[in-house]
Amino acid sequence: MFGIYLKRELGRRKKAALVIALGLALGIALVITVNSVSAGMNQAQDKVLKSLYGLGTDMTVTKAQTAPKAGSSSGPNFKFDAKSSSKSSQSSDRVMTQGGQALKSSLVDQVSDQKGVDSAVGALSLNVIKVNGSFTQGKAQSSGGSNQGGPGGASGGNPQVQGGGANFNVNNYSVAGVDVADQGLGPLASMKITSGKTFTSAQTNAKVAVVSKSYAKSKKYKVGSTFKISGTKFTVIGIATPNSSESSTDVFVPLKQAQTLGDAKNKVTTIYVKATDSKQISTVKKEIQSNISGTTVTTSSDMASTVSGSLSTASNLATSVGKWLSIAVLVAAFLVAALLTSSAVSRRVREFGTLKALGWPSGKVTRQVVGESMVNGLIGGALGIGLGLAAAYVVTAISPTLTAQIGSTGGSGGGNGFPGGGGPGQQTANTLQIALSAPVSATTIALAVGLAVTGGLIAGAMGGWRASRMRPADALRSVQ
Repeated sequence: MFGIYLKRELGRRKKAALVIALGLALGIALVITVNSVSAGMNQAQDKVLKSLYGLGTDMTVTKAQTAPKAGSSSGPNFKFDAKSSSKSSQSSDRVMTQGGQALKSSLVDQVSDQKGVDSAVGALSLNVIKVNGSFTQGKAQSSGGSNQGGPGGASGGNPQVQGGGANFNVNNYSVAGVDVADQGLGPLASMKITSGKTFTSAQTNAKVAVVSKSYAKSKKYKVGSTFKISGTKFTVIGIATPNSSESSTDVFVPLKQAQTLGDAKNKVTTIYVKATDSKQISTVKKEIQSNISGTTVTTSSDMASTVSGSLSTASNLATSVGKWLSIAVLVAAFLVAALLTSSAVSRRVREFGTLKALGWPSGKVTRQVVGESMVNGLIGGALGIGLGLAAAYVVTAISPTLTAQIGSTGGSGGGNGFPGGGGPGQQTANTLQIALSAPVSATTIALAVGLAVTGGLIAGAMGGWRASRMRPADALRSVQ
């Protein structure tokens, strides 16, 4: 009886039912769209952070640079040997650690032993400034003319140096020392070997290197090519491409070789940490800071605050304006559905009054109204899910490109935990291009179904309360 009456009543009021369903559908579709775009923003930010941290990294441990002593200079300096030849080539490398004050390698084990830490790996970030070129020696020539004041009227000239000068090129690139025993965590974890191979566990102190694809292209390196860093010859064994966005590191070498180049024996600049439980990252951060003094622990949420550009702007809009707008539209849809249902009940006074006169209790009348509203809500939910999925598909198909600028200032911050985050007083910035997608998760679909049921219940509760208060006498008074 309930189902038959429900089907008949909804069929009689198709337009009213459709208006209620469409109102709920628009609100639900907007919620799905905003949630999917917001999820896409989070994925885009994760790609940016993973390209900096390395896959699987939850936090980094660094130490701030100390202020330079009075009279000392932290900037690079170059010395060239004087040679007698008129034109001689000169080359000098300046290798400096960057990304913060160097830490003892033993701290890696201390971090690994902290509660909640799954694994920890140390890395050394270096900045290499290579200056090469040549000096050209000038030649002394007489200026000519005569010196009448000389004894006996002898002629002479004042010699002048003409020609000469210098022509030097400056090449600045970053080097990361990698723990070859655990490459799944650290700066090389976010890279994919596209040519050649990566390090083996036996190459802990081998003079081999993996270079980024962009750097290899600029220097015309390929697998088997050789180059020198501060007089040490390295052989390229692999060329790597970032898994997402761009990499800020040009050259990867075994950690021991990097320590030798940077005169930082048994030192690291960054400790990459993976937590046992991603939900306990803040607790692990406090644990490390409490037990290992003087260190700076940077988590992914801390790093997210350094991301600027259109990605950050769009993410803020989706998080604040978009969600508040979807909530406002959803509340309005619920109210419209409730008011329309209540209005429809008011126009059915004779019907409900007659049903009560025939013996229907108030509870049964209320259930009938709530049932009709629930059907309207589910129809609206189905339409809303369809519209939301269509909107998310359009966003993913268009894939608008957003820019993410990651900048960090060295000095006291030590690069904020960036691998290769700049030397003392150095400011670095890296602009990345990220394609936006709008993934729709099962949780979002479940949320949409819940909203549809909630909308139907709200509308049904309001209409059912109105219907339950009607009396059979009301039906008789409505007869003209």
